[in-house]
Amino acid sequence: MSSTFGTLLKVSTFGESHCKGVGAVLDGCPPGMALSEADIQPQLDRRRPGQSKLTTDRQESDQVTIFSGVENGLTLGTPIGLFVPNKDQRPGDYREMSRIPRPSHADFTYQMKYGIRASSGGGRSSARETIGRVAAGAVAEKMLRERFGVEIVAWVSAVSDIAADHVDENLITRQLVDDNPIRCPSAAAAEKMQALVARVKEEKDSVGGIVTCVCRHVPVGWGEPVFDKLEAKLAQAMLSIPATKGFEIGSGFAGSRMRGSDHNDPFVAAEEGLGTQTNNSGGIQGGISNGAPIVFRIAFKPPATIGLAQETVDFDGQPVTLEAKGRHDPCVVPRAVPIVEAMAALVLGDFALRQHTRAQMKF
Repeated sequence: MSSTFGTLLKVSTFGESHCKGVGAVLDGCPPGMALSEADIQPQLDRRRPGQSKLTTDRQESDQVTIFSGVENGLTLGTPIGLFVPNKDQRPGDYREMSRIPRPSHADFTYQMKYGIRASSGGGRSSARETIGRVAAGAVAEKMLRERFGVEIVAWVSAVSDIAADHVDENLITRQLVDDNPIRCPSAAAAEKMQALVARVKEEKDSVGGIVTCVCRHVPVGWGEPVFDKLEAKLAQAMLSIPATKGFEIGSGFAGSRMRGSDHNDPFVAAEEGLGTQTNNSGGIQGGISNGAPIVFRIAFKPPATIGLAQETVDFDGQPVTLEAKGRHDPCVVPRAVPIVEAMAALVLGDFALRQHTRAQMKF
């Protein structure tokens, strides 16, 4: 199983949904950076379950403990161990699902690949695995913010067919995003989204959506063509998040319907070197950051585990009716926002170290 991501800044996550706890080991963080649990906890609070009536009812405080890599409040340059205990498990909710693979879930593929699986809570395929990513991402983000002034903000831009109004990518803040529980900064759209998710939850069904993310003040030159292009690693990072089904950057698929004369981003004089008049490239050209805001979008499917009755078969191929028990999100996108931000920070933090290494090696 592949549970490690990154080249110089590497994160390894561990734990299952219903084991004693989950977490991560972050290796490669430079020494001498001030770090405490208080720097990490806010993002975990934004990811945790039970935040509102729009999310799963599972109650977890998700309090993080730094086990290693920090002494007297400063990073040592050694691996940083991060741990969050599981407390509100209900394994009994999954007794029926131990013999019935949930439609569109990972139950079937995990069982076929490994010959065994953690049937309670979904194991590693559960969204609780992302706790380690968020904790490690908070550390990476602190490094990026303090060393380079990088700002990373994600928000819900669509739920089902309800799309947010235009959001100014240069001005959006996390405070504006968190003004409502759906995490959509467009008030009119947010109200409709919340009503839809509440209705879907009542109906024991689920719905998907889109998260948009902007990374501001990323220096020119990050990215490693040709196979580790910046957008390629962002795509890998985002599509490794549970329930993701699509990734696009800049103009995305809409750009395929434009002419080059409309799509090209003309260069203009800027305070430092050159800038671009438009940003259809999404802040990346040739796999390398160009100094403009990096803007991308991720599509999330409706959660697979629903309480609504579904006709399917068990592992023996016998027809059954499945009405999944347990506590599950009717829509993942509000809680996916900090996960997207974390994975963006881990990608950018890794490329920051790789570019720094290159700069130090110049003759």
